[in-house]
Amino acid sequence: MKRGLFISVEGTDGSGKTTQIELMEKYLRTKGYDIVLTREPGGTNIGERIRSILLDTSSAEMTYTAEMLLYAAARAQLVSQVIKPSLKAGKIVICDRFIDSSYAYQGFGRGLDMEEIAQVNRSAIDGIMPDITFFFDISPGDALARRMASAEADRIEKEKLDFHMRVYSGYKKLALLYPERIKPIDSNRSIEEVHKEVCGYLDQITQGGAF
Repeated sequence: MKRGLFISVEGTDGSGKTTQIELMEKYLRTKGYDIVLTREPGGTNIGERIRSILLDTSSAEMTYTAEMLLYAAARAQLVSQVIKPSLKAGKIVICDRFIDSSYAYQGFGRGLDMEEIAQVNRSAIDGIMPDITFFFDISPGDALARRMASAEADRIEKEKLDFHMRVYSGYKKLALLYPERIKPIDSNRSIEEVHKEVCGYLDQITQGGAF
């Protein structure tokens, strides 16, 4: 059986990821593909419990290193329990965030050593990397305004704007470093316009022989 397809979705909170993931799922299902939706941190019972610790505003004293290790732990469980089996079964996995989030948030945002992040996550991802990554590109100020209007802010969202600016800058740099995998999508447009561009990439990767 042919290996499935792994799609990751990145961007600051409020960038429109959730809406576009839902539209991606519907579009690919109409094409007859078997879709698995998951998220980071989370996607498993253990991962969701880790998520609650990471995002809880009462976890304010958490060290940056502990944060990095918890994200990696949730990722390791998700890869082993959900992503690898789904890909082996020939399914398309769409994951809301993956390893790029660690580089953007803990690396660029927190200032942790990139090589240390890479080493920790080498075991967590177990050789699995996305075939394509959509980076929904919107300024942190606009993105956070969207997010705050829809729900109460979590521990990460409550960080100061300069932190989110570093994260955003990190995503931009990652997109420049890995242009074949990471596709920046201008999110300062209508939902329909953004979805149309995403579908163009999805058609390329599914119909172009890559899957």
